[in-house]
Amino acid sequence: MRLLDAAPRSSGTLREKLSDRGYNAEVVEDVIARLRQVQLIDDEAYARAAVRYCAGRLMGGRGALTELSRRGVERNLAQMVVAQAESEGVFEDAAWELGRRYAAKTEGMEPDRRRRRFWSAGGRKGHNPDTLRRVAQELL
Repeated sequence: MRLLDAAPRSSGTLREKLSDRGYNAEVVEDVIARLRQVQLIDDEAYARAAVRYCAGRLMGGRGALTELSRRGVERNLAQMVVAQAESEGVFEDAAWELGRRYAAKTEGMEPDRRRRRFWSAGGRKGHNPDTLRRVAQELL
């Protein structure tokens, strides 16, 4: 319970933390099942909140998927939540905001250098190349 008091966690992260502390695998699974039953753990809600966090950091779909995996969210659930956010345009909006920030930050530089910096940032954050291309054409 102290682990959940400190911060929301996915069942994968909680499983890892409890196993690291020496608890038997069967006991860990029973605890996680009970926490799900009383709704103290909800991996889908956790994944949606993590995607909102990633979008706030101007990350793309690939970056959000990596972050969810790092946080212990099951791959299928992570893919579903990221796909839903993508269909809602969450990552498209993040790419445009990233583009606006880089356009302002690199104003006065030569055009190729501006585009390279934007593409590098967009790639590191996991954005779709087609989206980056549209944003770069429009803003840079």
